[in-house]
Amino acid sequence: MSQAPDLPAWAALIVGIFVLLGASITLIGVIGLIRLGSFYDRVHPPTLGPTLGTACILVSSITCFSVLQSRPVVHEILIAVFVTLTTPVTLMLLARAALYRDRREDVPDVPRD
Repeated sequence: MSQAPDLPAWAALIVGIFVLLGASITLIGVIGLIRLGSFYDRVHPPTLGPTLGTACILVSSITCFSVLQSRPVVHEILIAVFVTLTTPVTLMLLARAALYRDRREDVPDVPRD
């Protein structure tokens, strides 16, 4: 029950490029998460990479379903808005919790103020 064969070649090419680009950017974020040492260094890659990767995958989804249904399908914009709004808030809450914990435990090399 796949609709992929109904997709024209030009749309399949665009969808494929954006899916691969999104997956690659997300993979770069994951590699950054693994390679960086401290928690404070690790906060950026999982937020920046997957956000852009999600945007690319959502563009491919918009393209795919707009072509298949012959009308603009923009449900994915809500997903993009939700991801764009919640990711920085989550990052900020995690960083503040880590700062609070490290300052209470007098861990060296913790940013002050």
